[in-house]
Parts: sequence; structure tokens; C-alpha cells
Amino acid sequence: MIHTSVRRAPRNTSHFVRRHNISIFYNTSPAHEGPTTFHIIDHNNMSRTQPHYFGAGPALLPAEVLQQASSDLLNYKDSGLGLGEISHRSALAVNVVDSAKATIKQLLAIPDTYEIFFLQGGGTGEFSAVVYNLLASFALKTGKKGKADYLVTGSWSQRAAEEATRLGVDVNLAVDARKGSADGKSYGTIPDPSTWSLGSAGETAYVYYCDNETVNGVEFPYIPEVPEGVELVTDMSSNILSREFDVTKFGLVFAGAQKNIGMAGVTVCIIKKQLLARPKEADLVALGIPLPPLVLDFPTIVKNNSLYNTLPIFNVHIVYLTTQRLIDNGGLKVQEAISDAKAKKLYDTLDAAPKGVYNCFVEKASRSRMNVVFTIPGEGKEKAFLDGAKERGMTGLQGYRSVGGIRVSNYNAVSERSIDLLVDWIKTFAASA
Repeated sequence: MIHTSVRRAPRNTSHFVRRHNISIFYNTSPAHEGPTTFHIIDHNNMSRTQPHYFGAGPALLPAEVLQQASSDLLNYKDSGLGLGEISHRSALAVNVVDSAKATIKQLLAIPDTYEIFFLQGGGTGEFSAVVYNLLASFALKTGKKGKADYLVTGSWSQRAAEEATRLGVDVNLAVDARKGSADGKSYGTIPDPSTWSLGSAGETAYVYYCDNETVNGVEFPYIPEVPEGVELVTDMSSNILSREFDVTKFGLVFAGAQKNIGMAGVTVCIIKKQLLARPKEADLVALGIPLPPLVLDFPTIVKNNSLYNTLPIFNVHIVYLTTQRLIDNGGLKVQEAISDAKAKKLYDTLDAAPKGVYNCFVEKASRSRMNVVFTIPGEGKEKAFLDGAKERGMTGLQGYRSVGGIRVSNYNAVSERSIDLLVDWIKTFAASA
């Protein structure tokens, strides 16, 4: 038994005491004439039944990460303050940032020629940040504004290209996967590289693509080849840390944390150090290159160790806990095998169903391991599938609002048990359809 003494305080006040990883909250108020009520939280026993949740983001987090984070949110390293309360420039906060950078560096084997930093604004903020920063580095190298190639294979790369156009970039849609669809408007394939219309190295600042399209269920099974001297930029928000890849193929990699890395509110960026150099601002203005807000200016953020403005330190700590867990579990080679096996179970089951029950519309070579999408033909069939899944404890399976259907997000924290439960339901539903 754990004992703690609490001295009764004046009425109409709230109190908190923590001893031996036990938190006690109590309140005294004139409205309560009986004995003081105590609420006790034992942080050693904080747990939950891991949900069978397949939401696309914000997504499921490992239970052990949440358990540790819940304690750290209340009292971090016995400082008496939680991670949501400490100064973002304190030694504790700097250590959180440095620890998260170190685990990311270890997991992805990032060489010293790259910088790791954290931003806010999510992937959508990066659509703009890429333009500002990559055009600036190209201008230093060539004295030109530069153009940009976009490989549009789904909704998120489409939005990125639209944002670049809005900011005044000369955008070349080197790939528009909609053109190969039956209606000329749908996504579901990655066109063969021989059909791409990439610009020349002397004119093109960067080639941009989204490695995994969460809405459309399309994922690149390879790293695109680009002309020598052209920087490759990728949005890996929904599949980073699900497999190994060669960072040195890229000028910039970014990922919103809310899929496989942590919580919404922080974006992980990995950039080649040489791309942080740029001309004077007056020279950029003369070339018609927009100047970025300082909160999106990569050199400014890197110079200040991601702490130029108030970074959500608790969210960065979640990144650290998640990446450290991956290291402890064997690294990305192990995680890649798990991710591939879970995806294979899903696709094999869908493909084996009687013809016409499920429509897996993404070309097999382009299928996403992270977001398995399909439709169920027939009035009311998708609702029946979702209702049946919910009755069996499975949620988050609705397709994106603009496309509908079913979407199974197979992120790292989704357990094999959850996948097995869903596979059983897919089989049961098909048998009764």
C-alpha cells in the first residue's frame, strides 16, 4: 500500500499531490458539505484495451507510448511540470528536440550532410514551404527562378501542385495520373516512368511527389529517378517509418507526424544541408521569388534548432517515444516486414472474395501498403459493412469524404490482431453478400 498525507485546505479550492507515481486530485467547496472526494490516478497502471481503429489520421498510437506520455504530460522527469508547460527554450525542451532528432537519424541512417528539424503547419504548410525554400536554393546555384515538376498521382500531390501554382511557380505536371483513368478524373495508378515529361536540369529546381496517397490508396514502390542536379522532394506523411529508404536520394523529405510518427501539430523535415544556403532577399525579390514567412524559412528554423517560435514540445516527445520504440523493436527492417505482411493479408483476402463483392480499383503495382481502399457495389452495402465492423469493435474505416468507399489505414500502430479481425469480417461479409 502507498501512503500519502494530504492536509485539509480551505474550502472552494482544488488540489493536486503526487507521490510514488500516484496522483491525487481533490476539491473542497461550500457546495459539498460531505467528506472531501479524492480522485486517484496510478500511473503505473494506466492502460487501455487497444482499439481496433483504422483511421487515416490522426491515427492510432502505440499504447505504451501513450502510457509513458500521459505520465510525462503531468510531471516530466520529476521537474514538477508537465511537457505541455515547460518553456520551449529550457534545457529539458532542448533535450526533447535533440533526442527526437537522434532517434530519427538512427532509424533512417541519415548522414551528417543532412539536417533534421521540426515545423508546424502539417503537410499543407509544407506545400508552401517547399516552394519558398527550394526556389531560393536553386536561385543561388543558377541565378534563375527555376521551374518545378510535379508527379500528380493523387489528391495530396494535386493540392501541392495547385499551391505551387498559386504562389507563382511555373509548374510542369510531369505526371497526371488522372489522364489514364476511364473517366479522366480518377486516381488509381502510377504511370510508367517512360511516359513522364520531366524538365531539364538547368531549368528545374525540384521534382515533387507524394510517396503515399492516403485518399486514393496509391503508393510508389520505388524512388523516382530524376535528372542529375535536380532535387527530389517527397511528402512521406503517411508511410515514413514503415520501410527503409535511401535518404541520400532526396533533397528534402517531410512528413506530418499524425500517421506513423506521432501526433498532429508537428512536421518532421529532413533536408540536404547545402540547400539551406540562399541569395540575399533583395536578389530573390528581383527574380520574382516569394519570400517565406520566417516560421517556414528553413535556414531560420535550423539555425534555432527548431525553436525559433514556440514548438509543441509534448508532440515532439511523442515523436521521440514512437521512434525509440521502433528502435527497441528491431528497426525499420523489422517494421517493413510487419507492414508488408499485414497489407498482404488484406489484399489477398479482398482479391479472393467472390467476383463483384469488393472493387479494389487501384492498379496492383501501385497499391498502397498503408491505405487499402475499395468500394462495395450495391445500394446500402458499404453502410452495412461499416455497421457490421463497428458491431465487432472496428472503427475508422470510412473512405475520405470526397471519394467515399472503404479505407483501411494500416499504419505501424495497427496490430496484426486488428488486421486478422478485419480479415475475418471481410470474409464473413463476402459470404453473406
